[in-house]
Amino acid sequence: MVHDRAVRTRRRFLQGGLALAGLGLLSGCGFPSLQARPATKVPRVGFLSLVPVGPSEDAFRQGLHELGYVEGQTITIEWRYAEGREEQLPALAAALVRLDVDVIVTAGALATQVAKQATQTIPIVFAGVGDAVETGLVASLARPGGNVTGLINLGPQLQGKRLELLREAVPSVSRVAVLWSGSSDSNVVAWRETQAPARALGFQLVSLDVRGPDDFDRAFEHAIRERAEALINFAAPVIMTAANQRRIVDFAARSRLPALYSRREFVDAGGLMAYGTSVTDSYRRAAAYVDKILKGGNPADLPIEQPTKFDLVINLKTAQALGLTIPQSVLQQTTEVIQ
Repeated sequence: MVHDRAVRTRRRFLQGGLALAGLGLLSGCGFPSLQARPATKVPRVGFLSLVPVGPSEDAFRQGLHELGYVEGQTITIEWRYAEGREEQLPALAAALVRLDVDVIVTAGALATQVAKQATQTIPIVFAGVGDAVETGLVASLARPGGNVTGLINLGPQLQGKRLELLREAVPSVSRVAVLWSGSSDSNVVAWRETQAPARALGFQLVSLDVRGPDDFDRAFEHAIRERAEALINFAAPVIMTAANQRRIVDFAARSRLPALYSRREFVDAGGLMAYGTSVTDSYRRAAAYVDKILKGGNPADLPIEQPTKFDLVINLKTAQALGLTIPQSVLQQTTEVIQ
């Protein structure tokens, strides 16, 4: 009986040894053990913006979701907002670099310039930039070069269309105040590109150059002195803060100036009209750039995309308050009418 027990013990030992040897052979043949298999790295994306982008943030998330990413599970997003304080952007960009994110997504030209100064190696994908070549962000639209690529909104080229819509909506207008910022490179381009279509349409432009929050009251007083009959604006960082959007819309209402804005946020706040690139669509498509880069794409070789979708939004309640009747020809071009 003792002999039988010893035989069984020896058989189990030999079987165990053969099993271990088999695992060793399998490992040697290129089949890693479970313990040696590396964990899948969850990509980390930084998002840098001067101000919270609201619906655009949701659109970016939607774009990622459409590509199979789930925030917090298969991708991590580090959201960084400067809350309208330009001086905070460099520190926020540096923090993203220290986190060693895989890609930085930037909102607007200023955030993109700051991110580009912070890193020449981490890929940067921008949205909401007017002229990326003119402002020096990329070498060309076809081959950006460097570590920056993304989507432009063709802001400067849209100025002629905005003026045409203003002429069609309010034919009696001849003097138009233009709210812009000389501290924004893209605004400087937009101001230059506005001159020719304004002359062609018979508009006289009144320049309202604001470079900081304290400049708005002076600019508004200048518009009144120059007898401005309407208002348009460009999308500069100082103009796009929520507080200053509110000031601009209130000034237009108080002064009974028909206004055509660059972004629909102004119309949501009570402004009359907005025409421009669909910003939410741009951020949704920015997710595709992130996906390509995470899969090995080189930003230097990813062409800059130009917009394909434009929005015209009109607030009829504001039109009524101004005593305006928007022509049917303009209403037929709208993406959305706010009653």
